[in-house]
Amino acid sequence: MTDGSDSETKPAYKRVMLKISGEALMGSQQFGLHPPTVQRIANEIKKVHDLGVEICLVIGGGNIFRGLQGSAQGMERATADYMGMLATVMNALGMQSALEDLGIFTRVISAIPMDQICEPYIRRRAVRHLEKGRVCVFAAGTGNPYFTTDTAATLRASEMDCEVIFKGTQVDGIYDSDPKTNPDAKRYERVTYDEVLQKNLKVMDASAIALARDNALPIVVFSLDEPNGLVGVLNGKGRYTVVEPS
Repeated sequence: MTDGSDSETKPAYKRVMLKISGEALMGSQQFGLHPPTVQRIANEIKKVHDLGVEICLVIGGGNIFRGLQGSAQGMERATADYMGMLATVMNALGMQSALEDLGIFTRVISAIPMDQICEPYIRRRAVRHLEKGRVCVFAAGTGNPYFTTDTAATLRASEMDCEVIFKGTQVDGIYDSDPKTNPDAKRYERVTYDEVLQKNLKVMDASAIALARDNALPIVVFSLDEPNGLVGVLNGKGRYTVVEPS
């Protein structure tokens, strides 16, 4: 990669999917949305948007409700998953507000129709929003229970013809064990889809990895906590792990 000014005028990708966990929006809290954290992430997205990159966004709902946990506590699984989908809509609206405060036109597009607060998912309309420079925040997962927001992000990225999925996490890549508990954990620079599945590396669930593999869609795992982390990985800088074909 050449010097920063060159790379900023010529970003490596034209259209990208950014997947953010709901937990990333909590900041130091134990639950819910932390507005300063949401605003910080929105500022990161703006820096990429200002480069002319078309941005799709999927946010999880784990900071409000996680379907699997509800199911484990005795709640019927499909009902718990639908509750989790509604949590993602709340997060999407919060991010929309933060982005529009920065002057970025944003559309929340839900897989579950709720016309008074967001648009229903219509692929051609969503593509047109991207072409007009709007950020599209896809909410409510796939609209079906038993599928995670990781799978939803991979599905929408494939439908929108995104060139890459950026997965923002709390660590700077994929490790062979938890770096928070194992100081000797090894970080991978690059890893294949099959290695992720075989080694159970917990990047995304198996359905999402298989879908990305079938569509040759690379996944870049990076830390959202790093200042300018998203712009950095977009330009091939910083610490991250790439999941790609062998």
